Amino acid sequence: MAKGSILVVDDDRIILTSLCEFLRLEGYEVETAEKFESAISWLDTKPFNVVITDVNMPGVDGFELLKVCKNRHADAAVIMITGYGTIESAVDAIKLGAYDYLTKPIIDDEIKLVIERAMKQQALVGENRNLRQQLNMRYSLDNVIGNDYKMLRVFDLIEAVADSRATVLITGESGTGKSMIARTIHQRSSRNARPFIEVACGALPETLLESELFGHTKGSFTGAVADRQGKFEIANTGTIFLDEISTASPAFQVKLLRVLQTFEFERVGGSETIKSDVRVILATNRDLLQDVHDGKFRQDLYYRINVVAIELSSLRERLSDIPLLADHFLKMFCERNGKKILGFSNEAMQLMQTYDWPGNVRELENAMERVTVLARGRQVEAGDLPPTIIKHGESPKAGLAGTDGRIRPLKDALEVPEKEIIERTLRANNWNRQVTADVLEINRTTLYKKMKKFGLDFGEGPR
Repeated sequence: MAKGSILVVDDDRIILTSLCEFLRLEGYEVETAEKFESAISWLDTKPFNVVITDVNMPGVDGFELLKVCKNRHADAAVIMITGYGTIESAVDAIKLGAYDYLTKPIIDDEIKLVIERAMKQQALVGENRNLRQQLNMRYSLDNVIGNDYKMLRVFDLIEAVADSRATVLITGESGTGKSMIARTIHQRSSRNARPFIEVACGALPETLLESELFGHTKGSFTGAVADRQGKFEIANTGTIFLDEISTASPAFQVKLLRVLQTFEFERVGGSETIKSDVRVILATNRDLLQDVHDGKFRQDLYYRINVVAIELSSLRERLSDIPLLADHFLKMFCERNGKKILGFSNEAMQLMQTYDWPGNVRELENAMERVTVLARGRQVEAGDLPPTIIKHGESPKAGLAGTDGRIRPLKDALEVPEKEIIERTLRANNWNRQVTADVLEINRTTLYKKMKKFGLDFGEGPR
């Protein structure tokens, strides 16, 4: 196999022939062109890793070919060669995007080394592009799973706020996906090619947190052996995500408030004011407004960060999303582990939809990874689920047995989980009967009768 493809463009046939023979002996696939038009024809026909072009050619020169390559064939590294090289023309070539600039006569070892380096650089560029595409796919809005009306509202907010600079506060229980939502906002914004920096505020003591975010100067404290950039500085032109912001101390809250107002700060121990063009997203699993009332969180900081609020519901409030999420994670882990599991038995799905999921989406993801590894059949059975889910289904609360441990009649046993499912779905849908009926796939009249039967006709909200 060829080591790579090269297009050589030169109006001097002797140089063209000798250079091509050398490159072919080195294992490259080589095509030739003696003028600009022929080179363009080749470039439009097939991809090249490297283009080697003479600067001075009759008609259109090598600089015009360089511009075409940069605009239409960016994957090709361009090496300029000339017999009348000057510093000015070399500088112009590099500014226009040439990989290198060589003067004639061409030395075999020199051109060989330059081509090898160009090939490696283009391979890295291609790899980075592929990684970025994978990142965009992973954190695209399509990968945020949910049909629940609350999640649809979250999708609308992400679309509306993504390309603004507005500060976003994401709230929700642990495991609801706050970090993923933050990354999705970043990926949907015009800053997606710039850094995304995540900081877990609760994992660092106050002194280290300040240094971590704002940096420090050499000698500012024991162990500060050199100047160090902070995350706000590193995230310049990108996004910084401050998780667990409720754990910040009162003293740090004051400093953070100033940064969010001016986007200026000083490194610890320094006097130089640094300005950063950074988008800030914050998250917490606490009720910050209650913390404000309790004196644990500054009121002025709360209103400064609560510009756009995105509230993520717990999984127990999104019953209709459990099958979607479970199926998504099952397919993902099957692909990773080379397994082929087609789906879930009715009993397994019923157990998952009656379980409380205290760990939310993160717990469901971990459960699906476990069943992918341990399940032996073509579908997930109830016995394949984690013990906590199975035990919950076997508890008296699940309706399978009475409080005395005796098996209850099937009709009576099924009423308990049925009531629980209906009530939780009503609450998850703000007591909207029509939406609840649609989620449960029953008609509105049937739902109303069951609500009356179970004494659930007490909710407020759309009828």
